[in-house]
Amino acid sequence: MNNTVVKVGGSLALYPEKLKALCTKLNEISKEHRLVVVPGGGEFADAVRCLDERFSLSCGASHRMAILGMDQYGLLLSDLITDSVAVSKLEETKYFLDLGKLPVFLPSNLLLKEDPLENSWNVTSDSIAVYLADRLEVSKVLLVKDVDGVYPNDPKKHPDAKLIKNLSASQLLAMNKRTSVDKALPKLLLKTSIDCFVVNGLFPERVEALLEGRDAVCTLIRG
Repeated sequence: MNNTVVKVGGSLALYPEKLKALCTKLNEISKEHRLVVVPGGGEFADAVRCLDERFSLSCGASHRMAILGMDQYGLLLSDLITDSVAVSKLEETKYFLDLGKLPVFLPSNLLLKEDPLENSWNVTSDSIAVYLADRLEVSKVLLVKDVDGVYPNDPKKHPDAKLIKNLSASQLLAMNKRTSVDKALPKLLLKTSIDCFVVNGLFPERVEALLEGRDAVCTLIRG
């Protein structure tokens, strides 16, 4: 059975009941599919952004602080997903998957030790999820957010913006801007064979459809 990395965006915490519903759905799906949850940064990373603006932190400090914020959100998710277990090592992840558990990966132990990614706000939990998927030899990543996918312009500011349903990592890189995913993601995808789906977690049935190989409203970014 194939493994899938599911990054649960921190923005979903702004919708408590929706996030609980998503976590319930992930718990159900994990009985049939081997999932690894990677947390976003959300309000914890936003707090670091505010401190960065106030104190002009070094890139290394803000990067490490934001990763620690992902750990905090991960502990929240682990508390909301009934049959999950918080892990911090790759070998633990594989061990608990084999036991039928749903690992929630807390990234700070690995990333602060290895420091494999650019230290900047261009790198967020999106790129970190893909990096971890590559280390776990996973070929499919779901970036679960509070938007339907990738747009050429911010749909909140441009209501007429059309959802991009399918694009390559090269095409995303050529856009040369932060969309609903971080700017470092396309470069990372070009080094892998990972397919990345951007999907709206406010509709858990879409996440379930993608995991079951069915069509859903989303954006596929081909690695």
